Amino acid sequence: MKDPSDTRDIGPRIGSPLWTFFTVVTVAGLGVLLAALHGLLAAGAGGLASHGLLWVLAALCLLGELKPIVTPGKSVPDAGVASVTFCFAALLYWGFPVAAALGAVVTLIVALSGREALFRCAFNVAQATLSLALAGAVLAACHIHPSPRRPWLPAGGELGPVGLAALAYFAVNFVLVGVAVALHERTPVLATLRQALPYQAFVNLALLSAAPLVAVVMGRSTALVLLFLLPLIAIYVNAAVAVQREHQALHDQLTGLPNRALLLRRAGQALAEAARTRRKAGFLLLDLDRFKEVNDTLGHPLGDGLLQSVAHRLARSVRPGDVVARLGGDEFAVLLPAVRTAGAAREVAARLRAALAEPVRLEGMSFEIKASVGIALYPDDAGTVAGLLQSADVAMYLAKERRTGVERYEPCAARPGPARLSLLGDLRRGIDRGEFELHYQPTVFLAGGRTAGMEALLRWQHPTRGLIGPAEFIPLAEQSFIMRELTGHVLRTALRQASDWRLGGYPVRLSVNVSVRDLLDTGLAGTVEHELAALSLPPEVLLVEVSERALSRETIDIAAGVAALRRLGVRLSLDDFGTGYSSLGRLSRLPVAEVKLDPSFVTGLPSSPDRQLIVRSLVDLARGLGIRSVAEGVETTEVAAALLAMGCDAAQGHVFSRPLNAAAATAWLADDRAAHPAPLTSAAAPEAPAG
Repeated sequence: MKDPSDTRDIGPRIGSPLWTFFTVVTVAGLGVLLAALHGLLAAGAGGLASHGLLWVLAALCLLGELKPIVTPGKSVPDAGVASVTFCFAALLYWGFPVAAALGAVVTLIVALSGREALFRCAFNVAQATLSLALAGAVLAACHIHPSPRRPWLPAGGELGPVGLAALAYFAVNFVLVGVAVALHERTPVLATLRQALPYQAFVNLALLSAAPLVAVVMGRSTALVLLFLLPLIAIYVNAAVAVQREHQALHDQLTGLPNRALLLRRAGQALAEAARTRRKAGFLLLDLDRFKEVNDTLGHPLGDGLLQSVAHRLARSVRPGDVVARLGGDEFAVLLPAVRTAGAAREVAARLRAALAEPVRLEGMSFEIKASVGIALYPDDAGTVAGLLQSADVAMYLAKERRTGVERYEPCAARPGPARLSLLGDLRRGIDRGEFELHYQPTVFLAGGRTAGMEALLRWQHPTRGLIGPAEFIPLAEQSFIMRELTGHVLRTALRQASDWRLGGYPVRLSVNVSVRDLLDTGLAGTVEHELAALSLPPEVLLVEVSERALSRETIDIAAGVAALRRLGVRLSLDDFGTGYSSLGRLSRLPVAEVKLDPSFVTGLPSSPDRQLIVRSLVDLARGLGIRSVAEGVETTEVAAALLAMGCDAAQGHVFSRPLNAAAATAWLADDRAAHPAPLTSAAAPEAPAG
């Protein structure tokens, strides 16, 4: 009977501690097994082989051994096996010799079918035999002596001895396998046992607790024993469904690799273990060079195939135990839970780049892929998971700028573009110090001039550089893990302001810009839901604004994020409309409330027939879909009048108002209410498009 924590098929080196341990356990276990078989034959129990009950139990043992019970968060090596229940039931009913023989035969059959190494098979038989032997000794000490001629049926008053025997079986099995695993992985024995004990104790003792029931049924009817198949099947099915759901939640849909959530979980575990053992852990961040050019030129299906090829090559090129994940788009990450030196991490990075460098053939075309890799080590470069990811991020962009392919994080290195990289380092400190503030730019209905909404625009009051606009720091933040924190800060600040306005009698709808990187993060919807609930705001108060060009490039990857927002009742505002080639079908499937015409179509509109044709077509398209059209960059009253004549619903630009701080924006809303006694557009009941 094979334990779920088996060692691997690579044989131990002769003379090593692992080889010595294997040899001692195997010799002792097989010696006990031979003695048990000799005693079984001497007792004249050979006729048991013709007993139908034995064959039924053997079949159940075999099925349970072949199919481990894998639960969420665990892999096959950690899983429980139902054969434990039936083999222990054989021990209770017929005694140790029969149980040992049954377990040995089942283990041999499974080993032969799986082509396992001989040393591994022998060790599994030996450790299971020793476990059953100690459990049988406990029963004998309690004056319980089952045998093939005098089967024993457990009664309620004898659960104490049965429980002690089960504990003995588990303890021997757990310790023998745990020591083998620790010696194989060169980890402290006590630490290995302590880490595995809670789960293994729960699973194995639960399986062992069912054995007395099986033994009682064995004494009644062979047919009744077969009924245990039904609850076993139910357990397997429920476990498989739970594992499938967990896999979908923690793995990338396109490549099957772990996603960001699973990577962060594994990274937290790896850093905790590295801190406990005083070892290093590493993190590699990979970004494919010029992938978007391929994706945009040749189409998404071919780009998806290219990403799948990249994922396959990365997964095959790392060391055992390393974790390859896809963070979104063309960005991948590799967690090195244990790494001795920076040189070892560089070797892994070089191997990954070499694996990607081989041409990929798709649809009759050949592609050469190059990647930039950033390396960060714990605890040298950062002491937290977030810090490690940020350091690797900086190193990766340093590799891009130096065109070296691989770079280690260097906090103080002289490098090209120092201002840009220095700004990246200031971003996190700026969030913590409250250096970011929001300004609000009104959107105005062209017919009537009432306020249609406010757009939240981020500004950075840098302590040494002064006021920095979003065009300078947002692209940099989008290339790092800081974007998530920055977006969370903007959402919290903007929704608090929206709540204050509603309490003051201004139920205006607020739009907040997010990047595709935010939509790739499944945590965005959770953040939005939490903030709306905390402020008792309806979801209609918020519009999530995203660029149409970015949306059209990443439709597959952001589907989950957009769907989560849709379920909350939060809708989209599509920025730069007309530049991203959104299809009519795509627009109809997305929860779009408004489209914002790109300023390039609006500037000089009255004197440009071509732009008039484009704007009129875009406005008609939006109206046909029941979507509000908003023109951006309106600088003159002539442009505003032309837009109104074309049926555009609303506009935004300096002719109406520049971005305002919170106090000035509140004054604007007050003046708007005074000038237009009709109520402002309610967040709970958005205006329909004009026309």
